[in-house]
Amino acid sequence: MTEYGSEKMAEEERNSSAEKLKEKANNYFKDKDYENAIKYYTEALELNPTNAVYYSNRSLAYLRTECYGYALADATRALELDKNYIKGYYRRATSNMALGKFKAALKDYETVVRVRPNDKDAKMKYQECNKIVKQKAFERAIASDELKRSVVDSLDIENMTIEDDYTGPKLEDGKVTLKFMKELMDWFKDQKKLHRKFAYQILIQVKEVLSKLPSLVEISLKETEKITICGDTHGQYYDLLNIFELNSLPSPTNPYLFNGDFVDRGSFSVEVILTLFGFKLLYPEHFHLLRGNHETDNMNQMYGFEGEVKAKYTAQMFQLFSEVFQWLPLAQCINNKVLVMHGGLFSEDGVTLDDIRKIDRNRQPPDSGPMCDLLWSDPQPQNGRSISKRGVSCQFGPDVTEHFLEQNKLQYIVRSHEVKAEGYEVTHSGKCITVFSAPNYCDQMGNKGAYIHLRGSDLKPEFHQFIAVPHPNVKPMAYANSLMQLGMM
Repeated sequence: MTEYGSEKMAEEERNSSAEKLKEKANNYFKDKDYENAIKYYTEALELNPTNAVYYSNRSLAYLRTECYGYALADATRALELDKNYIKGYYRRATSNMALGKFKAALKDYETVVRVRPNDKDAKMKYQECNKIVKQKAFERAIASDELKRSVVDSLDIENMTIEDDYTGPKLEDGKVTLKFMKELMDWFKDQKKLHRKFAYQILIQVKEVLSKLPSLVEISLKETEKITICGDTHGQYYDLLNIFELNSLPSPTNPYLFNGDFVDRGSFSVEVILTLFGFKLLYPEHFHLLRGNHETDNMNQMYGFEGEVKAKYTAQMFQLFSEVFQWLPLAQCINNKVLVMHGGLFSEDGVTLDDIRKIDRNRQPPDSGPMCDLLWSDPQPQNGRSISKRGVSCQFGPDVTEHFLEQNKLQYIVRSHEVKAEGYEVTHSGKCITVFSAPNYCDQMGNKGAYIHLRGSDLKPEFHQFIAVPHPNVKPMAYANSLMQLGMM
């Protein structure tokens, strides 16, 4: 047999093995086991690195695990290999949408519509994306920081009437009480709506409380005291109630810290955030909230919170939520030893606690720099830093963590931001802890949730796991932008 013939046979064998791996990956994908799907698509690509379909399939699996940076890279590679591969444009557009890069997404949707003029789905996505791009341009044109008035100035709370048929919880003299909070949680549990007058009062008061806090909140636990740290709750209201059931309600002797991403994805975000804000007003010194990357306009526009507030209340109320979110602190330090933030550490060395204190946080987060990193970065197992799988900020290794802790005389960091099968994960030799409190995330990940107890005596983390509880039949992402309903090609 000629050398060419044997090479050809070897190549055919490789391609055949790659196809089998792709089928295996597809089956894992169907079972929503995206990690294994990614693993076998990757193995298929090692055998046949010029197959656009494999890249495109892996791109979709990355989208499902929120690795938007990797999804974008794979979709781009698929199109480099085959510029006529329509699914590649779809994938790349979705990745760019997820990253808030609407103009880039619009370009790809345009291509799809041009090639497939009768594709209704493509046409709808193109129109929707075009609408967002125009809206953003309009907002930029009228935005002037000096003239930006607060929604609060245009509200006449005193004269909002409470209809006779409203039988729900009421603020007493405009103040949150424990009785109100218990009634509120039961009311929300029955899928009923808090009267807009009280929702507005809570938002105005919590804005006042949060705006007086520093960007880095510092607290001390006495030897005998403990605090409970919770990770992302993402609009999973019934799981939040379960945390309070398992771990008791917040109180001055049972303080809590919720580490960002209260809203989006889960379709009970309004209930989650109003409950958390209510407890912040009731126990301002013992109930702590930090900002997550989802307490931002771009994310809320895509992943459901804006749509949910508009459906349950008004666009004006969403504007007020947006103002309040900008005042959420970015990090919390416990006993000068443990630093808590939503995302993680920084794209550059040398950032100090003092630098965090100096961050001017009352704004939408920038695309880079310390504020962006605190909300977006992720740990990685290898030393150094690498490009983020999310397409925003970076990934940081054990050496980065070690160096940061040493410089700032800290013991370890606690962060959230990532789904973990067990609800938590300890990495970087115990110095980087992830906690995630939305079990069976988006009704499909099958993960446990967790929260952490920290005691003043030793600051040794104690992990408590829990599983998802049933919720009313409202699907996650019910209010999300139609472009993010990922059941696409």
